Amino acid sequence: MSLVLQENQSLKPFNTFGVDVSARLFAEANNDAEVRAAIALAAERGLPLLVIGGGSNLLLTRDVDALVLRMASRGIRILVDDGMKVLLEAEAGEPWHPLVLRTLEQGLGGLENLSLIPGTVGAAPMQNIGAYGVELKDVFAGLTALDRTTGELREFGLEQCQFAYRDSLFKREPGRWLILRVRFNLSRAAMLHLDYGPVRQRLQAEGIAAPTPADVSRAICAIRSEKLPDPAVLGNAGSFFKNPLVSAQLAERLRSEHADLVAYPQADGQVKLAAGWLIDKAGWKGYRDGDAGVHRLQALVLVNYGGATGGQLHALAERIRADILAKFGVELEMEPNLI
Repeated sequence: MSLVLQENQSLKPFNTFGVDVSARLFAEANNDAEVRAAIALAAERGLPLLVIGGGSNLLLTRDVDALVLRMASRGIRILVDDGMKVLLEAEAGEPWHPLVLRTLEQGLGGLENLSLIPGTVGAAPMQNIGAYGVELKDVFAGLTALDRTTGELREFGLEQCQFAYRDSLFKREPGRWLILRVRFNLSRAAMLHLDYGPVRQRLQAEGIAAPTPADVSRAICAIRSEKLPDPAVLGNAGSFFKNPLVSAQLAERLRSEHADLVAYPQADGQVKLAAGWLIDKAGWKGYRDGDAGVHRLQALVLVNYGGATGGQLHALAERIRADILAKFGVELEMEPNLI
């Protein structure tokens, strides 16, 4: 078996919060065979199997009594190219942002609004990652996943994934599906999404009247870099809370009390509120308790100043949730998976 096992492995390098907990067993899977070997080994030893990618969507609050398997498979290939539309496939272990840059270098548009999102390709469908008006589902063509209960490979199309806001079938059935590779519909004809005001403003400020997908990517990278801390410098998992969906009645009441409420009506009649606005309005931006805090520039981001434990970060998140519920009647939901 080519799978290399480590005992009592620190997971600090493998989660973007930089929380220092240990895994009882740790391994990296570079191909399907090593994935199957890890599943078999975990079963043989009576251990749970925790699969991770870039660790950018995890909050680890304790040592992990499991076999932690990091997906490290690499490979990007074009399956279909008719000169205009391209079907591209990437292995689960491919880092997300370098994939975006590679597609742009090849003149392929579609992923530009998802630039600079941390994590790996295999984790992207779990959350249906999204930013600046585009979600993964908008460019999704299919994926291959391993059913951990039967060992069978299964192909998923768009409808079968049941994508929703930061949600999917794979997130709702934790522990069953292990995503091996993902396919994307890309195009050489630019179909830009510029509805997000700051992106359009950034392009205009740079004098770019007819932007390319690469221009949009650069603008978004600049905006994200100004607002969001680099996990390599300050531990974080990006946006910590989902933007909550509330009734139109609650949104109207809040607007009557707060004229500057940031809210987006949805097709189903609900209203999406900006979680960052709620947290900022409640006075949490820049708050710090020991090494656990809220970023000074973006209230939606919880940060680890160096020595915070996962438990301390979780406790801070719960305090924020309780305060937002008390002040606004809105329940916030965490984005990271809590271990």
